[in-house]
Amino acid sequence: MSSSSQTPLLSYDIVDGSVDHKGRPAYRSNSGGWRSASFIIGVEVAERFAYYGISSNLITYLTGPLGQSTATAAENVNVWSGTASLLPLLGAFVADSFLGRFRTIIFASLIYILGLGLLTLSALLPSHAAANGFRSTDLPSSPVPSQLILFFSALYLVAIGQSGHKPCVQAFGADQFDGQDPQESKAKSSFFNWWYCFMCAGTVVTLLVLNYIQDNLNWGLGFGIPCAVMVIALIIFLLGTKTYRYSIKGDEKSAFLRIGWVFVSSIRNWRTTPSAIAFEEEVRGTLPHQSSEQYKHSTKVVFCSCQLVEDLSYKALFLNKALLAPNGLKEDGKECSDGDVEEAKALLRLVPIWTTCLVFAIVFAQTSTFFTKQGVTMDRSISPSLDLPAASLQSFISLSIVLFIPIYDRVLVPIARALTRKPSGITMLQRIGSGMFISVVAMIVAALVEVKRLKTAQEHGLVDLPNVTIPMSIWWLIPQYVLFGVAEAFTMVGLQEFFYDQVPSDLRSVGLSLYLSIFGVGSFLSSFLISIIEKATGGNGRYSWFANNLNRAHLDYFYWLLAGLSAVQLVLFVCFAKSYIYNRGGTV
Repeated sequence: MSSSSQTPLLSYDIVDGSVDHKGRPAYRSNSGGWRSASFIIGVEVAERFAYYGISSNLITYLTGPLGQSTATAAENVNVWSGTASLLPLLGAFVADSFLGRFRTIIFASLIYILGLGLLTLSALLPSHAAANGFRSTDLPSSPVPSQLILFFSALYLVAIGQSGHKPCVQAFGADQFDGQDPQESKAKSSFFNWWYCFMCAGTVVTLLVLNYIQDNLNWGLGFGIPCAVMVIALIIFLLGTKTYRYSIKGDEKSAFLRIGWVFVSSIRNWRTTPSAIAFEEEVRGTLPHQSSEQYKHSTKVVFCSCQLVEDLSYKALFLNKALLAPNGLKEDGKECSDGDVEEAKALLRLVPIWTTCLVFAIVFAQTSTFFTKQGVTMDRSISPSLDLPAASLQSFISLSIVLFIPIYDRVLVPIARALTRKPSGITMLQRIGSGMFISVVAMIVAALVEVKRLKTAQEHGLVDLPNVTIPMSIWWLIPQYVLFGVAEAFTMVGLQEFFYDQVPSDLRSVGLSLYLSIFGVGSFLSSFLISIIEKATGGNGRYSWFANNLNRAHLDYFYWLLAGLSAVQLVLFVCFAKSYIYNRGGTV
């Protein structure tokens, strides 16, 4: 074979924009793909095992060994969860601007392990001896202030560790597939499905095993096992070092700085006239970009959201002022490029989608707080000598995801693909909206089940006996958990793919952190909502909706409220989704 015939093959085998661990061109044949992604997926499974080993049963620990009230514990869980979901914005900034994803994951893992180690230590200190055998029905012990400081410091250290781990691991896994190659592009779409499927499989093990250990054996062991798992995860991740593809970091200015300068320049040029901008665009030979076209025509959206869309349209077109240097002087580096402006618009275009997903995040926060407290009051017996930990019921969310995603990926997508002629069957926004609709149904079911639980307590004279088990099986809660699992399979995976695909390529860690920030802000909003309702419905001898005695509380009212908010959110989401134009021709 002649050398000329070999050149195209060699050229095709090199993956553009990627290098190997030694900085040499990455070859398709011996790097990346599912082989590398499997290492990274394994790390994520371990990290989720560790994270849910803490978060899933945290409310039980706070209301038990730490002696907090139900409302206070729920607020603390939401604040911590919100912080853990918002901090990835900082981690993504560090990764995309300075360290890169690979090194950020390593440093974040070390911080994660330190936090888990200190958390384990806080549970093993002497005054926690009584809590080592703590069950959810026992009276809580009173920890000393120094132990509280150690516990919450360790808890937030875990949140800091996750801030670098969470956005980078998934983006680094998706980087192992070349979006320009037809086969690898198809594999990348499946990667997001299988990523979430295996992640939930790890969560199932956590909920079934760790929650039992924490409730029935020892809290120190229940926190120590996640620490050991994270150590193993870091070792696994390092074993794949030679197989990974690493994105090339160019010499150009950081994407954060470039896009930030667009907003700064737009503000500094706020007096610039439209005619000056039009002249500058004509000089540059700039053609209208599809993102700009979206803003120009977005006022055709349904009236329910047109005012907000008009505001965003004005702000987006206002960014065109950044095309001019301050005072009209053509100074090097002072004026922004067309690409910089379009990247800024691309981020701004995500705001309506991000905003209309917040209520879904508020609903999502209830699965690890009030759902768990409901389960504690119900009949959890599996056998005469074995009770199911209430937090373990969250495993049905993960189980439904694990079972549904393969059906979605292998059955529903091919059918939808044949009908719509789209590579992924339905668009990302259609997938997100489908999950939102299912979440509305889930909240309605949750409200009806709570009505049934309260009625059962009244019928058996248990309203003022909160520590007595209500003769109603915990299995009544399964439908709402399963529905949430299916909703997550649609919305969560759709959001991950959407925020990875629709941001500038060198901001993909930021894109995934934006997805996570939805649930961070949602958790804070949940905490705020609980606090407001607690003050409004309690006091003066009244039982609030979140009274410590759940038989006197009204979680059903809260669930009906969330169902109504979710329905309003879905309508607004549909309005914005109809006007959204995918960048890079993406319709998946």
